[in-house]
Amino acid sequence: MAVDFTLNGAPARFDGDPDTPLLWVLRDHLHQTGTKYGCGIAQCGACTVHLDGKTRRSCVTPIATVAGRKVTTIEGASGKVAEAVKAAWVAIDVPQCGFCQSGQVMSAIGLLNAVPKPTDTDIDNAMAGNICRCATYVRVRQAIHDAAAKLPAAKGAKA
Repeated sequence: MAVDFTLNGAPARFDGDPDTPLLWVLRDHLHQTGTKYGCGIAQCGACTVHLDGKTRRSCVTPIATVAGRKVTTIEGASGKVAEAVKAAWVAIDVPQCGFCQSGQVMSAIGLLNAVPKPTDTDIDNAMAGNICRCATYVRVRQAIHDAAAKLPAAKGAKA
């Protein structure tokens, strides 16, 4: 079965088993290796991508469910929010080993798109599904606050 979708702004196609997880299509067939395999059961967040702008664990997302939809990986993350998050990550040296960081960044972008000025609780809740074996959680939280501070407040949002 052929599945057509948009990947990082460009047309993409997978012709194979419709139950194949999106993660393996991205990594093995479309060579987007920034998205990582961690647990395979949507518990660690290393495989986080955006599906139609919302965070999604690609390890448990059958490719058939993305037909006609927009998938964004760390390689395609762009725009003001993505750039602010990436810059904050670099500025305070968030990664230690780096393995989980593409999932962390994609979750942070998703959070800031939904909640432009998050509280610590907002951050903790949004990032709870992203496990970091190096325990960089304090730096992750700070980077998200730093990125949010660089972004204009959304219209109608509370200051």
